[in-house]
Amino acid sequence: MEFQPIGVIRTPFKTLEEMPIQPTGAEGLIGRIELDPGLVEGLKDLDGFSHIIALYYFHRSEGLCLTVTPFLDKKEHGVFATRAPLRPNPIGLSILKLIRLDNNIITVGNVDMLDGTPLVDIKPYVPAFDQPLEIVRSGWLDNCGDQVKVTQSDSRFLGK
Repeated sequence: MEFQPIGVIRTPFKTLEEMPIQPTGAEGLIGRIELDPGLVEGLKDLDGFSHIIALYYFHRSEGLCLTVTPFLDKKEHGVFATRAPLRPNPIGLSILKLIRLDNNIITVGNVDMLDGTPLVDIKPYVPAFDQPLEIVRSGWLDNCGDQVKVTQSDSRFLGK
């Protein structure tokens, strides 16, 4: 299996220390996606959506940890029960506000990734598809309350 980047994500964040942890901690922060110009036709009708799902490669993640102590807890959890980047396949996912499309440049809000992050795919965010209808549980995160809006990264999860 091989993937090629379809573009690059540009953000104000040059270092891991200044980067928000999740889009909720990046509210109002603007970035842009520079899509490969040969793929512009694939953006047709995307401007009708308010949000997109960006899938990207954690290009600064080094190594693998099957258990991690997340920034919101003092207990270890399995990596698949967290959003930590030290994964078997270091793929990130963020729901971003779609602000504007200009040819191959997509202006987005709530960016929470490093400048230069390779983009793997874009999908439209569709509440009817993406929001479960039943009650949602968030496992160990249910006890964290508003702490999920943390804005600074924690290098424990980034291979440092």
